[in-house]
Amino acid sequence: MSKDVQRRIGKRACQIVMLLLTVSLLSACNNEASSPNDLASDGRPVVSIMAPLHFPHPPIPELVQEIEKRTQTKLDLNWVPDVIYTDKMNTALTTNSLKKATYVKYTDYMLMKNSIRSGAFWDIRPYLEQYPNLKQLNKDILNQAAVDGKIYGLYTERPSSRQGIILREDWLNNLKLDKPRTIDELYQMLKAFTNQDPDRNGKNDTIGLTDRNDLVFGAFKTLSSYFGTPNNWGLADGKLVPEFETTAYVDTMNFMKKLYDEKLINSDFAVTSKDVQRDKFIRGTAGAYIGSMQDVQRLSDEVKMANPQARLTLVNHIEGPTGFRIWSIPNYSALYLFSKKAIRTEEELKQVLHFFDRTMDKDVANLMKYGLEGRHYTAKGDKVQLSEETSKIRVNEVNAFYAMMIADLNNPNVMGVAESESLSQLADKLSADNEKYVIKDPTINLESKTYDERGVELYKIISDATYNYMLGKMDKAGFLQEIERWKRNGGSQIIQEYNDAYRRAK
Repeated sequence: MSKDVQRRIGKRACQIVMLLLTVSLLSACNNEASSPNDLASDGRPVVSIMAPLHFPHPPIPELVQEIEKRTQTKLDLNWVPDVIYTDKMNTALTTNSLKKATYVKYTDYMLMKNSIRSGAFWDIRPYLEQYPNLKQLNKDILNQAAVDGKIYGLYTERPSSRQGIILREDWLNNLKLDKPRTIDELYQMLKAFTNQDPDRNGKNDTIGLTDRNDLVFGAFKTLSSYFGTPNNWGLADGKLVPEFETTAYVDTMNFMKKLYDEKLINSDFAVTSKDVQRDKFIRGTAGAYIGSMQDVQRLSDEVKMANPQARLTLVNHIEGPTGFRIWSIPNYSALYLFSKKAIRTEEELKQVLHFFDRTMDKDVANLMKYGLEGRHYTAKGDKVQLSEETSKIRVNEVNAFYAMMIADLNNPNVMGVAESESLSQLADKLSADNEKYVIKDPTINLESKTYDERGVELYKIISDATYNYMLGKMDKAGFLQEIERWKRNGGSQIIQEYNDAYRRAK
């Protein structure tokens, strides 16, 4: 065979190889478009979900498998520890690697509107009426979360306010103290917890309050409610003003500064994580924890592991200068958004929505809330009987699923709990009591383009100034200067836009 023929054959072979590679690549692209991974090997649709893990462990495999069986889906669950959830979610958003359904906290959702408006997520309003449970969702709550009249998320329903104080009841008893009812009594209790050896170990090794670097869900915002601070924005002479321009906000900073100066609070609270904050409480370093009262049962279980004699209790009413008031969120604590990158067709979207609709049916909703009958609870007529023993098991095997429950508070398919004296039941009772005293955010249904675009950046100016003031690194004049800097960098525009929207809405 001549070299010329060999060259032509070689060239032809290369062409064939390149053609085969091209066909292979095109086939791969087509396969990606049809997304074979959207169906399991047995034909069930795959539902991928990113959700926060608020408990030590994700749900046990047996529970996940039972939910898959009942919903006829294959679940791809990405549980992310709550302390890093926001960072992980934002990374997934910027790298276009979101799951089909992504849990978005209320506080993060408020700052994601540009991404929503850019078309990153499905508008699900046109589809809700097709599902027996989803069409029953509360229209007011859906509209609270609407963006430009469109519905993007299924909401996890929560009380307006679960905020209160978790206390070491055995410390109160040791010191012969009653539960605090006023701000001054709260201060005196924290002082006694610090200075009067409440654990009776003969050592000066306790503090009153453990807190963390979170001005919203830590102690600060709850305390500010007691002082009469509005919820993010307030009305003065008919105009909306930011909370940090009010006297009550400064009074709250002064109170926190007093706790810091007198060493009644952990000195590193400005940089402390939630895990470290909890650890100080669990190990008996601190006697008070201000935050969500729903944390009490898990904290109690862990406190008793460290000290079997320890007892916890709850307080939700602390009277301030204007009586008792408590800040609130809308009646959703988070939303599940549906990524257009991960869900490419209406058919896929309907599969995911069908799964969430099924989770509201009785057989699945109670499985997610209470676990497996006989192992995690017992039935008592049409009620669920929860014991202290099973509560410890549920923490490790079931409770993470709470984050995936849609509209559970008003879902008639969720079984009620038989009367008990559990701390979790007390937390539910006091959260319901809070409803009568909530302070609502008047801007919740209003739009500010500047806030949507620059809210995170501008908030850092105020949060840094607030911490610096409480730590004694800045005086009131310096704090007021930071407010002016906030205004110069876009804050004045936010005030103007919210007030314009407020007038239009009246």
